[in-house]
Amino acid sequence: MTPPIPPHISPREMTILRTVCAMAWSDGELSPEEADLMVEQFSMLFAEDSEQRQALQSELQEYMAQNIPLEELIPKLPHTDDRELVLKLGYMVIKASRRSETEDLINAEEQAAYRRLVDLLALPEDLVQQVEWAAEESLKEHESLIHALKQGLAHFFGR
Repeated sequence: MTPPIPPHISPREMTILRTVCAMAWSDGELSPEEADLMVEQFSMLFAEDSEQRQALQSELQEYMAQNIPLEELIPKLPHTDDRELVLKLGYMVIKASRRSETEDLINAEEQAAYRRLVDLLALPEDLVQQVEWAAEESLKEHESLIHALKQGLAHFFGR
């Protein structure tokens, strides 16, 4: 199988998006609705016109279907600010991914994936706590997880 052609966003941006997707996959499922909404919102953020947006949506769909392990992604993020963003977005994804009212807010698989993310990022514990607090605040401010993620990415990439 031939790997998909790289999308029209930078490798750095793609690594961040893939890490968010890996966290979304951490409970073993990423619903088609979640994936479609993420692709739609992220393509609006990174594409400059409707033609680019449509092309980027197709490219992102292919990449999101690949569940790439965190252990492959995190070493591609050498900068602390990228690692902080990934931590914040990863925290937001697992905090908001409860499938039903009877399910724990964060299930065991998600907790293990988040712990692994924290360990791989190797950020100081006080910084981890600050980032988690900021993530909680972002989730309170936005009507949905996807909009909170998009806003966090837009702010970070200056878009």
